[in-house]
Amino acid sequence: MSSRLIGVGVGPGDPELVTVKGVRVLRDADVVVVPVMDSGERGRAEATVLHYVPEDKVVRVVFALNERTDRARREAAWDAAGDRVAELLRRHTTVAFATLGDPHVYSTFTYLAQTVRESVPGTEIGTVPGITAMQDLAARSGAVLTEGTEPLTLVPVTAGAHVLRDALDGPGTVVAYKFGRQAGEVAEALRASGRLEDAVWGAALGLPEESIRPAADLDGAPLPYLSTLIAPARRDGTRGGKV
Repeated sequence: MSSRLIGVGVGPGDPELVTVKGVRVLRDADVVVVPVMDSGERGRAEATVLHYVPEDKVVRVVFALNERTDRARREAAWDAAGDRVAELLRRHTTVAFATLGDPHVYSTFTYLAQTVRESVPGTEIGTVPGITAMQDLAARSGAVLTEGTEPLTLVPVTAGAHVLRDALDGPGTVVAYKFGRQAGEVAEALRASGRLEDAVWGAALGLPEESIRPAADLDGAPLPYLSTLIAPARRDGTRGGKV
């Protein structure tokens, strides 16, 4: 029988936001892989998973989650992680991989699945969708993501603040991920586009240290890496105005 690798989106951190299907897949899997940095601390995905499965079922696999500059080191880490998961797939029928948010939105699972397809041919690969940080922040802050015909643009600020500036010059709502280390540049981009007043940011959503604040409070101080920003579309307040 071929083995199965299933990427399970476990949401942004609040264990109550894991879907019923996600919980079932995690519990039914032979092992649950969680990504960790080489520093070894428990990550948010692992903390969420442990609300639903026993610790002895969880396997930590080191990924170069914070490596942005050394391509050789990053590639070596990906190869090692892929080899570890491939080993698990050869010994188990079903391996679940827990990923923050959704497996198809800036997830480590994308790269892992690609590696496994090459190293363990015949492996069945599937995913369980998860709630994203932008959805959770919208729910907790009351920011409306889209109305009527408005587009929604999602950008990672790790690609550079210019990517956010370009998006803010366009229509619709703009969501920025991973902007914490460039909070000052983000605040300046919002001011320059005239979209500072209605924007909101959040970090550690659903956790005891949760912070949700108006973007106008950004003072340039660094924020948590996984901070999320929502800059709503320009609206005139008319009900159904964008329909």
